[in-house]
Amino acid sequence: MIACTRIADTNILEIALSGAVTRQDYEEVLIPAIDTALEDNDALRALVTIAPGTDYTVGALSDDAWMGLKHWRGFERIAVVGRDGWIGKALKGVSILMPCPVMIFDDGQEDAARRWLQESLGAIHQTDLGDGVLHVQLLGKLDPSVYAEETEDLNAFIRANSRFRLLLDLREFDGWQGLGAVAEHLKLVRDHRSLIDRAAIVGERSWEKLASRIGGAVIGAETRYFDTDLDAAKSWIKS
Repeated sequence: MIACTRIADTNILEIALSGAVTRQDYEEVLIPAIDTALEDNDALRALVTIAPGTDYTVGALSDDAWMGLKHWRGFERIAVVGRDGWIGKALKGVSILMPCPVMIFDDGQEDAARRWLQESLGAIHQTDLGDGVLHVQLLGKLDPSVYAEETEDLNAFIRANSRFRLLLDLREFDGWQGLGAVAEHLKLVRDHRSLIDRAAIVGERSWEKLASRIGGAVIGAETRYFDTDLDAAKSWIKS
């Protein structure tokens, strides 16, 4: 069976799965609950609790795939409690491919899952250093909502600077939460790459150095990588 509960004054939908989950559960409980919640919210955060011994019928599995295709853009974060059964293990295997952040918790960790749904996962800090130089710090693990929040600040900077130089600080960057965040990052690069005259990238991991070479080719601007040395990067980007 499936039970759905809306958490008042939030965009969180709690979904509890137990026993035998059937096509009827999907069609009469889960899908209507998601549709109704999306009428009131642009995007949802879901807490999915899978009780030990939960199983799917073949019909429910086909509905599960259909629901994912229809609603995947409707979720901005999903917490799953229950990793021991085959369902939890399967979700863990595909979580990296999901378009939104997905975190798997052990049985009984509903409170930790609720905290994760509401906490900030990462941040982007933008600082105008003057003379057309923009310092961008990527912090923690980023999800799509972080990019949406920062777009207006970036657009305001670009309105004041028809072309600019970019100082990208990756020292505290831990990657992206889900494919949706990667897509937002690539969209941001695509939309503004032609305006960048020069880029300095500060990091401390080998993959970031490689990414700086690829990024330089993509944006078509002179790009240099600095291993943890922010002061040297600032001097070079302003020269």
